[in-house]
Amino acid sequence: MNVLTAESRPPNTVRAAATRKPMKLYFFVGACSLADHIVLEWLKVPYDTVRMNHESIKTPEYLAVNPAGTVPALVDGTLSLTENIAILGYLSDLYPDAQLLGDGTPRGRAEAMRWLGFLNSDVHGAFKPIFSPGRYLPDPAFAEAIADAARLRVRGYLDILDAQLNGRSWLTGHRTAADAYLFVMLRWAARLKVGIANFNNLLDFVERLQADEGVRTAIFDEESDVTK
Repeated sequence: MNVLTAESRPPNTVRAAATRKPMKLYFFVGACSLADHIVLEWLKVPYDTVRMNHESIKTPEYLAVNPAGTVPALVDGTLSLTENIAILGYLSDLYPDAQLLGDGTPRGRAEAMRWLGFLNSDVHGAFKPIFSPGRYLPDPAFAEAIADAARLRVRGYLDILDAQLNGRSWLTGHRTAADAYLFVMLRWAARLKVGIANFNNLLDFVERLQADEGVRTAIFDEESDVTK
């Protein structure tokens, strides 16, 4: 599977006019902050981005925004918001007409939050031993075994997600912020050799999302070349 990647960053291409001061998203290339970036594009609202790196997330200036020294962080006026699920929920609530937290009904919202919670708490967390096996057992001799065990766990979650997409274009049957988050998790799965070739519904989902204008713009803004 070809996954969108890139190397340099062009100017932001937000097209919509607005009456409010642009929000600011702090992101790290390859991080889960891409989900927030995609949602900002889907909303077609003005925003600015700040590319962070391993040095800049430790500066006093950024720690004043996010004391944890992680991404994402979203600044909207006097509000500094961290944690992916909080940012995605805030953006969705700020622009309810986009219906990115469901179709406006309690049931629709609950379904969207169900999948956001699953992706944030279960799927996202399952990748951590792959990214940093040394945090779980410092002996490097066990690093690959720890990562492989985590890959099996991630694949178990992908089974659930693949089944949910059977006969659907979106997780809830309606595009929500959870779909942006899922796309990022699937990029990680491809990059980290989890193996998604046997998940036909997920492969179709990735193909659709990679053709989406908002997704392509967000990736282009972060990584510059959406053709690779």
